[in-house]
Amino acid sequence: MKTKLMKYLTPLILVGLLLTGCSTQGTSKSNLPSTDPVADQTKLNNKTNSAISSLDEAIADKREEVSSLKATLDNSKPSTEASKTTAGTTDANTLPNLDYTGQQEITVNNNDPAFSKNDLSTAKGAWATYSDLDSLNRVTDANALLNHSLMPSAKREPLTWNPTGWHNKRTAHGWLYNRSHLIGYQLTGENNNPKNLMTGTQTLNSPLMLAHEMDIAYYLKQSNNHYVRYEVKPIFRGNELVARGVQMRAQSIGDNTIHFNVYIFNVEPGYTINYADGTSTKN
Repeated sequence: MKTKLMKYLTPLILVGLLLTGCSTQGTSKSNLPSTDPVADQTKLNNKTNSAISSLDEAIADKREEVSSLKATLDNSKPSTEASKTTAGTTDANTLPNLDYTGQQEITVNNNDPAFSKNDLSTAKGAWATYSDLDSLNRVTDANALLNHSLMPSAKREPLTWNPTGWHNKRTAHGWLYNRSHLIGYQLTGENNNPKNLMTGTQTLNSPLMLAHEMDIAYYLKQSNNHYVRYEVKPIFRGNELVARGVQMRAQSIGDNTIHFNVYIFNVEPGYTINYADGTSTKN
């Protein structure tokens, strides 16, 4: 009887084992990762597009934040008709002797950057130059024909160079001074260059200078064919080691999307700066 039973059971056991093996094989194959290169590339492209969209949103948010900060700063300063008139007719030659009277940013030459035809030439493509330090080791001038091709992709490294008049101190909002780039890092990638750094107050650097830099950066990113002629010049009085302010002028090539000539006073609310050496006192 046992022999007969085993005779019938043996084929059934073998069939069961075969079916189990097939089931296991099917499960293993279903767990294998996809090897479809088109599907994998599509997923990668979707992730990249998502990252780009997030970055664009972050840039837009930052521009709005800078504009808001600038508006807040402007509203906190007294503005009179007399100061508005002076701002509209200020000549660049008078800037070293100009005193701050409550309006931190004013226009120069009726906001006309006044670049010559040669200044606006794109024949040599994009470029940037930084003038030598003067006899007092002070930063002097930075010029550029900006284009998207000059903009950096690498993250900015920490700054180590101390420009003239660097006597920094903590304030309720951070630090009194920044190592201010004449031409912002985001525009040319020029970073720890003594010829491109000045002792600038926190409000000079951000939001005021930064607001103009963000406008230029946004314009350049819209097209690889966009160019902006740009000059930034610190204005010193006599042999003082800290600039009284900075003149910024810019002109987009072929249109007036970017078009300004401004002077920003190197001051900080609540502090009196000794421009001769960079020391300061809290008011």
